[in-house]
Order: sequence, then C-alpha cells, then structure tokens
Amino acid sequence: MRPILFSFLLVVGSNLLYHVSQKSIPGGAHPLLSLTVTYVVALAVTLLLWPFYPGGAPGRGSLARLNWASAAVGLAIVGIELGFLLAYRSGWRVSVGATAVNVTVAALLVPTGLLLFGEKLSATNVAGLVLCAAGLVLLIQR
Repeated sequence: MRPILFSFLLVVGSNLLYHVSQKSIPGGAHPLLSLTVTYVVALAVTLLLWPFYPGGAPGRGSLARLNWASAAVGLAIVGIELGFLLAYRSGWRVSVGATAVNVTVAALLVPTGLLLFGEKLSATNVAGLVLCAAGLVLLIQR
C-alpha cells in the first residue's frame, strides 16, 4: 500500500474510532481520569510499535533532535481531547460536532499555511474553501 494512502486510511479510521469512543465515555467518569487512561494506553501502544517502525526504537541522539513542537502537540492534544469530551457531554451530536470543528480548523489553517509556511492556494482550493464554509453554515442549522 502506498504510504500516502496508508496514512490517509490510518487517520480516517483513527478519527472514526476516536469520536465514537469519546461520545461513548460515560457521563459519570471523571474527564481527567479518562484522559489519563487514554494516555497510558497511548504510551503503551507507542512503546510496543517502536520495534516495528522502520529504523526501530529511537537512538541516543533522537531526543536532541526534537524541538518545542513535540511539547506543543502534547498540550494541544489535551485541549482537543478534553474539549471534545466536554462538548459531547454538553449535547454535541457526533454527526455534526466534529465536522463543524474540522471545517473551522481547516479555514483557520489556510492563513496559517500561507503566512507561516509559504504555502500557495489555487483557484480550485479557494472554491473548495467557499464550499466548506457554505457546508458549515448548512451543517450547524437545526
């Protein structure tokens, strides 16, 4: 399987599992305990995958090659996880909430990509963004 297809399917499948699981966490469960269990499982799975990843486990110099971004991803993950858990508990529909968030984030990433990473948009990309915005308006209507 081509790496781009594999990564796409992994993200899509994982996102589906993520949202169904988040929506299924019992209302009486403490949110931070739930996140702790989530991260313990994530750590265990990550450690188990190391031998199977190309190149194996990280070497001695690997930690020195990381920068602030890895810690920032950790902070972002806690915010995303806790935010979705609380959103679903407050009544968000799994069929609409995640899509609304993802479209909004995609729209915010456009100027981010342009300004911080020098990315370019085609006319087709702009048309797609307009359709996403229109879809978001329709999606959040009750």
